[in-house]
Amino acid sequence: MNDLTIPITEVAADIARIGAVLGAAGIGLEGGGVWNGAAHYLVADGTAAVHALEQAGIRGADSRPALVVPLRADVPGEMGRMMSALHIAGIRVDAQYSDHDNRKVFVVDDPQRAEAVLR
Repeated sequence: MNDLTIPITEVAADIARIGAVLGAAGIGLEGGGVWNGAAHYLVADGTAAVHALEQAGIRGADSRPALVVPLRADVPGEMGRMMSALHIAGIRVDAQYSDHDNRKVFVVDDPQRAEAVLR
């Protein structure tokens, strides 16, 4: 899985266009959100997503590997536990969000080590 990051300026208009372009290319969004002037979406094929956006004139999109791990949403404090484990291990977290299947998505500087810490 990949985190697709796209700079945006006007949330509704930009996301409408991004959604239309990716939908027309057959690329589904499996989770994500918008914060700090960027949209982050979980996609299966980041390269294809970036290509589709570029072909439509949407510049600045980037794709990075994403670590997707189960989230025990019914356990109070689970998010804090996960983030503490990453922090203690010295792993930089660039983004985190949830997908549509009750999993946590992390964009980190060391996905393999982060996976070992969180499993």
